[in-house]
Amino acid sequence: MINGILNIYKEKGYTSHDVVARLRGIVGQKKIGHTGTLDPDAEGVLPVCLGRATKVCDLLTDKDKTYEAVLLLGKTTDTQDITGTVLDERSVEGVTEEDALECIRSYIGEYDQTPPMYSALKVGGKKLYELAREGKTVERKSRRVIIHDIRIKEICFPRIRMEVECSKGTYIRTLCHDIGVSFGTGGCMESLLRTRVGRFNLEDSLRLSEVEERTQSGRLSEILLTLDGVFSDLGQIVLKDRYAFLGYNGNPFLSKHVKTQKEGSDAPRDAERFRVYDVQGRFIGVYKYEKKLGQFRLEKMFLDQDELRRQS
Repeated sequence: MINGILNIYKEKGYTSHDVVARLRGIVGQKKIGHTGTLDPDAEGVLPVCLGRATKVCDLLTDKDKTYEAVLLLGKTTDTQDITGTVLDERSVEGVTEEDALECIRSYIGEYDQTPPMYSALKVGGKKLYELAREGKTVERKSRRVIIHDIRIKEICFPRIRMEVECSKGTYIRTLCHDIGVSFGTGGCMESLLRTRVGRFNLEDSLRLSEVEERTQSGRLSEILLTLDGVFSDLGQIVLKDRYAFLGYNGNPFLSKHVKTQKEGSDAPRDAERFRVYDVQGRFIGVYKYEKKLGQFRLEKMFLDQDELRRQS
């Protein structure tokens, strides 16, 4: 089985599910999962997890993201993007760049965003977009999202091209809609490009055709990020050989169970997370240090027990 993460460039016209289906055919295995949906008309970064790496799908979904979007002022649609039915059109004559910048920048920080009806969220076991297509509108609870930054790239009324850094769960088309409402002209999202998901960037992403080419030539490993590579920002711990069983079983362990660290290295901080390995270099999982108890406790196990038994 192939284990690892691919940084896919999702092209326009594909759903995230389509990408997974195509990859299953390309690499010849079923165990594949994506890390968060992108609308069919949106493009950009979509990390896809293969094999054991599917265990990190939820962790990658939780990462901050960066988008480049075009906000179209003066037009309101039922889907909050340009593909929807136009509900209202207003003139943007007299709109100034200063007013637009002030309104857009007021959204930097935390704000309560109501998910759109045309979304994959479920209410009563049914996806919102399915209800919307039936002509139904249901009450949705707003949720707190964080807009870390909005950088204006270009203003050419009625269009504003902007780069948005945001938290998980943020709908950029809803942000465009809300800005339009605040501005008084209405607005919708004309285009969307996701340029970053956590450590995965646009410049490193590959189209499905490129992945297929690498696979056919036996070079898939060159573009596959290893499972522990997702946690490269965490410190590394290696268990002493005689205490490796603690990690294998997901048990807590103490500092004395760890191979001696370099002299002068910092003591672990409370709640600090680490990648844990055995002396053979096998990635066991992610542990968190609890200072009060003086021990490391399992947060997420990634070791394949069957593989461990085969290698023992």
